[in-house]
Amino acid sequence: MKPPKFKDLILFENDDYIVVNKPPYLSTLDERIGVAASLLRMAREYADDAQVGHRLDRDTSGALVIAKNPEAYRHVSMQFENREVRKVYHAVTWGAPPLEQFVVERNIETTKSGKARLAFKGKPAETRFTTLDTYARHSLVQCEPVTGRMHQIRLHLAYVQAPIVGDHLYGGEDFFLSTLKKKFNLKDGETEQPFIKRFALHAKELEFTGLDGVAIQVDAPYPKDFRVLVETLAQYR
Repeated sequence: MKPPKFKDLILFENDDYIVVNKPPYLSTLDERIGVAASLLRMAREYADDAQVGHRLDRDTSGALVIAKNPEAYRHVSMQFENREVRKVYHAVTWGAPPLEQFVVERNIETTKSGKARLAFKGKPAETRFTTLDTYARHSLVQCEPVTGRMHQIRLHLAYVQAPIVGDHLYGGEDFFLSTLKKKFNLKDGETEQPFIKRFALHAKELEFTGLDGVAIQVDAPYPKDFRVLVETLAQYR
């Protein structure tokens, strides 16, 4: 799949920062030399000193801040470290949990296999959840991570028995349209594909402070696969 042009991803830009709407299936950093383009590599072709302020999983889409100079990078890094950056994610989950400013505080530790898990001796992790909409078997949930642990939102949603659609690592099954649509027919020899081919998590909003002390708030529209998933589920309540 041809990578998008970096300019087309930009939601906000000034002399110090760029905020992009990262598409799914694009790694934030280089995973291995010689593989597909990463967001960082694309950013450095656009601005020589670009550094990413944080990371999103390869499958996660949405708002991501890039610093254009070392001073800007230090400034935003300190805000992430001090938990001063507001991050809002949207997730499509299995089940319909009645979440209204529901807070999960469960420690998380990483494992050698690249997964994370809830563990008493792990690092403190806190996420606030609010259910935005409910469908027949799914929900649209707003997630606000207070801390920034690996796979935090995914683990905490699994903990409340509302795993993210397509998140195989933490118990989220794929969604097939045939489970809701009664007259769903495939052509002979065809196999039904999952409705969305990644886990359904999108970084919707990001707010931090620029070097001039003025707040920068950016809203990232849903990519096509996430938008169509939400619109389709809304037809089956």
